[in-house]
Amino acid sequence: MAKGTEELFGEKKEVKERLSREPTSAFKGASYAALLIGIGAYLIGLFNAAMELNEKGYYFAILIFGLYAAVSLQKAVRDKDEDIPVTGIYYGISWFAVIVSIALMAIGLYNAGSIILSEKGFYAMAFVLSIFAAITVQKNVRDTQQARKVE
Repeated sequence: MAKGTEELFGEKKEVKERLSREPTSAFKGASYAALLIGIGAYLIGLFNAAMELNEKGYYFAILIFGLYAAVSLQKAVRDKDEDIPVTGIYYGISWFAVIVSIALMAIGLYNAGSIILSEKGFYAMAFVLSIFAAITVQKNVRDTQQARKVE
């Protein structure tokens, strides 16, 4: 990383400069925090839920599937944007997997008679937060790697 100096109240202070496309540390931290909070809240809610083990397994599998699908889609979209070859089938499957994971979550919550409405909302929001945060963390990792490669 490049270093510079900054004068503040007459004192010179050495400052690390961020690389051009690298996300800020605060944004990276916020992204990781959102991911951990989303996944943690979802799993704690699932652990404490009064549902059968097979239902818990269903919701856990959807979370894992959704996280993977979202990261895969982000990579495919980013690759296409940067003119890195992406096959049409992979790109299409990535979109399909994200849509299916969201649909399975929505259908599962809609049909869950044993879950009260506020709990359904909790699972939906924790799922969406986790998916969005996974995309953001993956983007940050890639941006950081590319910025350091240029250095």
